[in-house]
Amino acid sequence: MTETTRWLSEPEQHAWRSFVRMQEKLVGRLGRELQAESGPSTADYGVLVHLTEVPEGRLRVLELAKGVEWEKSRMSHHINRMAKRGLIVREDCPSDARVAFVVVTPAGREALATAAPRHVEAARRLFIDLLSPTEIAKLARISNRILEGLEKDCT
Repeated sequence: MTETTRWLSEPEQHAWRSFVRMQEKLVGRLGRELQAESGPSTADYGVLVHLTEVPEGRLRVLELAKGVEWEKSRMSHHINRMAKRGLIVREDCPSDARVAFVVVTPAGREALATAAPRHVEAARRLFIDLLSPTEIAKLARISNRILEGLEKDCT
């Protein structure tokens, strides 16, 4: 069976490129604003958010990597950098030597608490406040549909 490429139509290509460019600009701007005044990087912020969203502030390394959509090696290197700054610690699992946990430290919680208001304000100013409540609801539905498709297509 011969596969053929389903090229994007002009409106589809415009929508796709606009989305990609918007996402690049938004993530870049949010990252710069987050790091202003020596705040955490976007990557640090994402890791800290994932860790503080679970009750004990701890996740298996592979669960955390999956949550932030990183490869295992990138996660490992980033954990080492964050640990050197005291934001997280890496703990071995006493019952399974193959498993390691990443645990947020009090300094990591403090860094997140300090950065979160600045991040939320930037997200509001650069994104949320530019949309109507109806557009926000529609965007949430579209995003959830795409996320569901991505979960089904975990290849």
